[in-house]
Amino acid sequence: FPTLKFFKYGVPQEYAGGRTADTILEWVEKKSGPAAKDLATKEAAAAFIEANKVVVIGFFTDLESAEAVAFNTAADLDENAKYGITSSEEVFEEYEVKDKTPAVVLFKKFDEGKNVLEGDITEESVATFVSANYLPLVVDFTSETAPMIFQGKIKSHLLVFVPADHEKHDAIIEEATKVAKDYKGEVLFVTIDTGVKDNNRVTEFFGIEETEIPTFRLTATTPNDMLKYKPEVEELNEKNFRSFLEKFKAGELKPHLKSQTLPEDWDAQPVKVLVGSNFEEVALDATKDVLVEFYAPWCGHCKQLAPIWDKLGEAFEDNDKVVIAKMDMTVNELENVKVSGFPTIKLFSAGGNKEVDYDGGRTLEEFVKFLTPDEEEVEKPAAEKDEL
Repeated sequence: FPTLKFFKYGVPQEYAGGRTADTILEWVEKKSGPAAKDLATKEAAAAFIEANKVVVIGFFTDLESAEAVAFNTAADLDENAKYGITSSEEVFEEYEVKDKTPAVVLFKKFDEGKNVLEGDITEESVATFVSANYLPLVVDFTSETAPMIFQGKIKSHLLVFVPADHEKHDAIIEEATKVAKDYKGEVLFVTIDTGVKDNNRVTEFFGIEETEIPTFRLTATTPNDMLKYKPEVEELNEKNFRSFLEKFKAGELKPHLKSQTLPEDWDAQPVKVLVGSNFEEVALDATKDVLVEFYAPWCGHCKQLAPIWDKLGEAFEDNDKVVIAKMDMTVNELENVKVSGFPTIKLFSAGGNKEVDYDGGRTLEEFVKFLTPDEEEVEKPAAEKDEL
């Protein structure tokens, strides 16, 4: 939340633009009008290029051709770039494509200045071309660029965490840019200004401590997960960036999983505390049924469940066949257990460690019945006896 939808001719579309007034207005204007702006004169083309940081222009002698239709389709589906289209001879001459039509050119106010699509013009080739060239070689992470970064076609990102006012900021970006040129369209390089308060959530997501900054991480997004990789050598220079990416491409890197430091008193209470380092030892103990609550400290439902979970732990405290545990998933990650919401409750059963999702009620009695389906009653915790 919030969820925004745009209705065009009664058909809803998901809003995927920025979260500022200007970006919302720009997105709605793009969706409301034609997919590509008609550029009938060289003055109109020049004004279009001058008014925008990035534009994509299709040059076609026949606006009804298969290539022009494919271009317009790609333009209509693109949530970010602004598109123009022309069949004007004077525009062809102005931008030196008269003998090269049909052509698609991306004009931008950074890096190379412009890029020309090579090969056939299809919906897919236009989309891939624009995705690879729309953002700078090294792009700043902001609320405006975030959707373009994480919802774009490039699924691998090298993230550099460095404050904008850091004494080595410019030198680090320069080193990153040297490598980014060679991985264009394959790996997107992103800088995270850790001096911006709103970006703290990003560093927290990666489990990066303030003492580690400046540093970098690599992510690879799959249909079901985002894999994160942490360098063993954290030098932010061209040589180390290249070496790290070469190992990634060769499949030599293991995903990095966050883990809290194991508390000394993790097993002092009836409800055992799990972190990344002790999860397998406790939860996958083949001699016991282990019921684990995966939670987030800020989750309201988790807070409501906490006293019931504590009572459940007390109920099975003296049972050597059952363990009640909890794990904070905002600071811990597991390779083979995925959690999409909070709280998530899973049973790791004795014997084969079968993972069972719990989807029953959330009262003490219902949890007890789930764990001991063949028993009428389990000894209730002392506190509950007193209440009775």
